[in-house]
Amino acid sequence: MNPPVLQLTNATVVKGDRPILDGLTLTIGAGEHTAILGPNGAGKSALVRLLTHDDRPLAAEGETPIRVFGHDNWDVFDLRAQLGIVSSDLHHRFVFGSNEGRVTAEAAVLSGFFATQGILRYGVVTPEMRRRAAEALDRMGVSHLTRRRLDEMSSGEARRVLLARALVTSPRALVLDEPTTGLDLVARHAFMERVRQIAREGTTLILITHHIEEIVPEIERVILLRGGRILASGPKRSMLTAERLSELFEAPVAVDEDAGYYYARPEGTPYSRFHKYVVSGFSRTGVFRRRFRKSG
Repeated sequence: MNPPVLQLTNATVVKGDRPILDGLTLTIGAGEHTAILGPNGAGKSALVRLLTHDDRPLAAEGETPIRVFGHDNWDVFDLRAQLGIVSSDLHHRFVFGSNEGRVTAEAAVLSGFFATQGILRYGVVTPEMRRRAAEALDRMGVSHLTRRRLDEMSSGEARRVLLARALVTSPRALVLDEPTTGLDLVARHAFMERVRQIAREGTTLILITHHIEEIVPEIERVILLRGGRILASGPKRSMLTAERLSELFEAPVAVDEDAGYYYARPEGTPYSRFHKYVVSGFSRTGVFRRRFRKSG
């Protein structure tokens, strides 16, 4: 059997004088597509940083608070080859950060082999790497953008290039941290359809979000995180209820379900005709544009 992607045992992370993760005990198995859901400030980003070893938890004597793929001592660069990461923050760093703002789609994907942000001068790019980069771009439907710079692309196109980068090393798990922030409805739909494909092909999916509608049908387990602690964990159908989400967000929440997707709204907000078109368009491939035009 494959070891779990992540095992936390009484893991605590302290920033300043307060814990931002407080005694988390959690296991995410290989192939267990999981969403970690919580409001802003719940500790979701801190959990991602634990997974990537950018942060380390406090450890009591004789205790191993974290294991990733069964190991508690990783070289960070080796670990990054096993974990594909996509986030809006990574997108911002690629477009405005140390890549000098001129990185092409191909260079962005190739940089996944070196765990850099588009800079290739510190490694040797082999023909095999270029072949795999081309395959990853094609798999994400952006091979036509190979020579185009990320800062010349739409946000949706750039985000799919970064998804190709995350997959180029054939990682054992794909970690998505608020992955559709900044995308419009059509780009968001296109991106999440690619994510669904990846999940169906067997890469373990870990989604960190506060957007209920990002939880694709392939995700079956949901972990509710609030105040650095696990509020509840279990099958999606039992976690994404009005009662659970009202407790999580500390406000009355109504929940709707359509074609395997869930949608939350403040209680008392009408489930309007326009919202219904958005729901249908997001959950059914190819339907959004027709219904949106129809709705005027």
